[in-house]
Amino acid sequence: MSKARIEQAYAAAKEQYGEIGVDTEAVMEKLADIPISLHCWQGDDVGGFETPDAELSGGGIQVTGNHPGKARSVRELQKDLEKVFSLLPSTHRLNLHAVYGEFGGKKVDRDEVLPEHFTGWADWAKEHTRGLDFNGTFFSHPKAEDGFTLASKDPEIRNFWIRHAERCRDISEYLGKEMNSPAIHNVWVPDGLKDYPADRMGYRKILMESLDTAFSRDIDPEYMKDAVETKLFGIGSEAFVAGSHEFYMNYASSRNKLVCLDMGHFHPTELIADKISSTLLFQDELLLHVSRPMRWDSDHIVVLNDDIRQLTQEIIRSGRINDIHIGLDFFDATLNRIGAWVIGARAALKGLLLALLEPQETLVRYEEEQNYFGRLALMEQLKTMPAGAVWDYYCLKNNVIPEEALISEIMNYEKEILGERA
Repeated sequence: MSKARIEQAYAAAKEQYGEIGVDTEAVMEKLADIPISLHCWQGDDVGGFETPDAELSGGGIQVTGNHPGKARSVRELQKDLEKVFSLLPSTHRLNLHAVYGEFGGKKVDRDEVLPEHFTGWADWAKEHTRGLDFNGTFFSHPKAEDGFTLASKDPEIRNFWIRHAERCRDISEYLGKEMNSPAIHNVWVPDGLKDYPADRMGYRKILMESLDTAFSRDIDPEYMKDAVETKLFGIGSEAFVAGSHEFYMNYASSRNKLVCLDMGHFHPTELIADKISSTLLFQDELLLHVSRPMRWDSDHIVVLNDDIRQLTQEIIRSGRINDIHIGLDFFDATLNRIGAWVIGARAALKGLLLALLEPQETLVRYEEEQNYFGRLALMEQLKTMPAGAVWDYYCLKNNVIPEEALISEIMNYEKEILGERA
């Protein structure tokens, strides 16, 4: 679509939204101020760069597919991320895992990882992102093979992972200082059992104490904020996960930590959209991991489905957008990895745009007047409003290609760059 056609369509959309009290110019300004934290692990199938042939193993997560063009080094991953960022309107963040450091070909165990292994990322990020976030890597390691890390009853294994968590907090603090933006340090551990445990209390007590030890050093929240991520079950931990939703909700509330809600970490019919208001009434901030579960925590590429629509509506309707940290979390190697990143990030941004285009004051007024017909009728009207024209114009304003040019752009990158890696 030509620039003139995009501008013409937007002018009509702006007028139509104006008729229901929505200022599209103000909406685009608000959207530009909402960063999405892209996950580095989509680019190399959660392998990291501890060794030249590192691959995901264990931990109750799984990547399917083997599409050509996987990033094999930090520089290749950064090049791919630069391409992804160039296809997204506005400036966003990057979410790193501990295994993505620059280790110089040396064996650096998880409890020895240091800020110096991420100085290159900090230098790169200053040019390309709005901030960096960080995660400990509690999987794909011999000391995680029995399914337990911080909740392990073996003190040697448990203390190893406590040291890893401490090092990750050090790195997060460093990245926050370098970027002048607090890094969200997220802890997810796969600890659990395939069948029914005899000592749920024991494992959870150990996990609580391990986290307390790992978090014992006070760090200025201007540089780093801790989050703990809940999960219902995983592969090999179908019967029991130590870090359940209830465990981490109570831990976060009692320890003044952020809780991380992942869209795939609950029952298939359970939506985290409904949890946002309940959580933010009692906690200052919230971390979200946005994915698309399909029958289980399969981390499919985010698309603009009903789950995303409801999630982004609640993010905006809560009035607490500045207190909600939005990160992506999916990994798919069955198709072009750059395309997967871009589709998922754009879907999340489109969901936020649709939510911002709602005349919320009118909807709330109808509800308070018990005019439920008016509320429902307006919600239905919004479904066919020309939000796509606003999105295309938002991309144009940010010098980002529109939807119809996306396929050819990414396929050209695959031919010119990714194909050379095969």
